[in-house]
Amino acid sequence: MSNMEYEIKTLPAYRAMGLKCDVSFTDIETIKNVIESSISRAEEFAYPVNPRVRLGLSYHLRPDGFIYYSVYEVQGKQPLLDNMVEINIPEMTYLVVKHSGESIEGTYEKIMKWIEESDYIPYREEGVEYYDELPIKHERYLSEGSDFEILIPLNKL
Repeated sequence: MSNMEYEIKTLPAYRAMGLKCDVSFTDIETIKNVIESSISRAEEFAYPVNPRVRLGLSYHLRPDGFIYYSVYEVQGKQPLLDNMVEINIPEMTYLVVKHSGESIEGTYEKIMKWIEESDYIPYREEGVEYYDELPIKHERYLSEGSDFEILIPLNKL
């Protein structure tokens, strides 16, 4: 079992643009198409912040699935492109963990255990109903390899 490193980081607000899908767990395969489409369209951005870093943002807003954004950070002057969505992420404090090699479920189990033993709780937007112990999951892909960063928004207890 590899030793995971846990880091708490506050990151500034940012604007991201790309593709969104509202997906059920039974239809999870459709995410692959959304990811591939967003990657193939990344070169259309005139004002990307880092075109090599793709973000996968999951919001567990339905009991049988979640909302998923495959996006890239863009500058404020980037116009919204056809058939894309934009999402504005506020400044937040995150638990940042590098995922590599092992099962993603295993990594998320370790993250849950870390949070349970910490003085943090997963961030939940006021008045929004979520359907997962980790209601918001942000993943940062530096290339299309298997290693990536997981960012879980947190609030201090």
